[in-house]
Amino acid sequence: MTLFDLALKNIRRNMKSYGLYIGATIFSIIIYFTFATLKHSDDISGLAETSKQMQGIMSSSAFVLMIFVAIFILYSNSFFMKRRKKEVALYSLLGVRKRAIGFLLFFENIVIGIISLVIGVGLGFFLSQALLSLLLKLMGLSLSVGFAFSMQAVIETVLVFFLIFLVTSLMGYRVIYQFKLIELFHAEKKGEEQPKARMISALVGVLSLVLAYWLALQDLMTSSAWRVLGLAMPLIIIGLTILGSYLLFNSVLVYILNILKRRKKWAWKGLHLMTSSQLLYRIRGNAKTLTIIATLSATTITAGGAIFGTYYNTDKSVEAVAPFSFMWEGEKQDMDADLVEDAVGFEAKDITVPGEQYDQSYYVIDEETFMKLTEALGWDIDDHELGRDEVMMVDPFYDEQMQQGREETVAIEGEEKKINQFYQDPIVNTPTLPGPTLVLDDASFQELDGENATYQAVQIADEKNHLDLSKELEANTDTERFSSAGQSYQDAIASSGAMLFVGSFLGLVFLVATGSIIFFKMMTEAEEDKDKYTVLYKIGVSKKEMKKTVRYQVGLIFLAPLVLGLMHGAVALMAFSSLLQANLLEPVIIWMAAYTVIYILYYAVTVRGFNKTITRNIVQEG
Repeated sequence: MTLFDLALKNIRRNMKSYGLYIGATIFSIIIYFTFATLKHSDDISGLAETSKQMQGIMSSSAFVLMIFVAIFILYSNSFFMKRRKKEVALYSLLGVRKRAIGFLLFFENIVIGIISLVIGVGLGFFLSQALLSLLLKLMGLSLSVGFAFSMQAVIETVLVFFLIFLVTSLMGYRVIYQFKLIELFHAEKKGEEQPKARMISALVGVLSLVLAYWLALQDLMTSSAWRVLGLAMPLIIIGLTILGSYLLFNSVLVYILNILKRRKKWAWKGLHLMTSSQLLYRIRGNAKTLTIIATLSATTITAGGAIFGTYYNTDKSVEAVAPFSFMWEGEKQDMDADLVEDAVGFEAKDITVPGEQYDQSYYVIDEETFMKLTEALGWDIDDHELGRDEVMMVDPFYDEQMQQGREETVAIEGEEKKINQFYQDPIVNTPTLPGPTLVLDDASFQELDGENATYQAVQIADEKNHLDLSKELEANTDTERFSSAGQSYQDAIASSGAMLFVGSFLGLVFLVATGSIIFFKMMTEAEEDKDKYTVLYKIGVSKKEMKKTVRYQVGLIFLAPLVLGLMHGAVALMAFSSLLQANLLEPVIIWMAAYTVIYILYYAVTVRGFNKTITRNIVQEG
């Protein structure tokens, strides 16, 4: 039997152990191949004209994905090599030369890599069309594209992952030269020293997180912390968050478990004492893993929540800048009367008001026009007449955080006029009439000097499905001052849809990776603990009690980074929504719920695998 034959036999024999590793790797290859396909596809090159950011998004995402997948595969491979060290030691004890054992491990990794590549590229080839259709749907495009296949994508994917698997194979080859024979035999039994609870470290961890959260929630424009720290602020927040997370797991969790152990009523109930002791024994190694998982979870939740929130609120974002279906400068155009719900033709004057620091431009309309526009928009406004010394102001760009206080008067042609009413909701399409709008009484408007222009505001039904009408009206408009709510929505949904597609699949890869890392670690610990559970079974502990203990032990390892990741993500998204002045509560809850559900599924699979391992050992030991 050759080394290659032995490698194939070992893979078949260890397929259950390698199953999730291969599955997660295949999933990563599928996603990377999809991104590479979309990046190199001629159809996507055509789409790039519709969404200019498309190719840039795909290229940068493919690079990020490549780096992350490489780290994940290297990290995951180290867990399996630890489980193989005893087997390697047996080969060495039987007289097999180190070089031959190294080649055996090298062949195994290469074969697993080739199998994963073939399956991943094959499935990616068939799934790329479905993913492309999903992308087009998210972008709101009803385009017919051909089958998305690119030989460049295949070559790129094969090269990237072949290099990754080559590195992991070389790592396997070096294992036999790195350790002594006795170390290989006891590799699975080698553990961590039980850490001691340090009150100072626990306090520093909690204070680090509190400070990080406080800094994250500071207002960008008014906070003294931002003025002092400047561009270093995000790095400080990230550093404090990671430090606080690590100390929280390494010290606070240790402190809590030690307190629970000292409580006799809790400790001597069921297998609580054994569970807490096992967690304490491995806590130092787990702290690093849990910190990585919490950080990755927070990154995924924050990025995904922000992107999904932007996509979810596209309607509101467009309405905030374009309340009318169409608005343009010029004369009225012929349109289907059955389609038009409201149409307002009006005049506006462009004036400049001198200020202490800078001059401010305003568009001025009369009160009659204001009432017609508000009626067309469905505003509920009391009918009242403005005095000659009064004015109404509409400023959708007003920001209380950037402006210390709202002006109470405005000077028009040297005459101070009191601002009677102030509105922040837009009354006109800001791409057509950018800037604040003033409303004067009819007589004052007629007397006002300023550049006069005629505008048309049109409201139609189902504006999103009349892009052809939008293009026709724009073509017939002499000036560039044309705006279309339907076209603005299409542009926004195309950009945010592409981002949502990329963010969702990158998030899925991160989620699969984090879940797999915990699974690998817990299954390694299941192999280490199976003999202990067998002894417990022989002295009378029921399988039901052991399964309950496993649920608690695995649950803590899964729950701790999830809760912390959700907390980090929630604070980051609160800061993001405050910066954008947008309500992201509903989309963020939906995104977090979806993330949690998938995470819980991983927990269920891990508990099942852990129980299966110890149950199988109990049956074998009799």
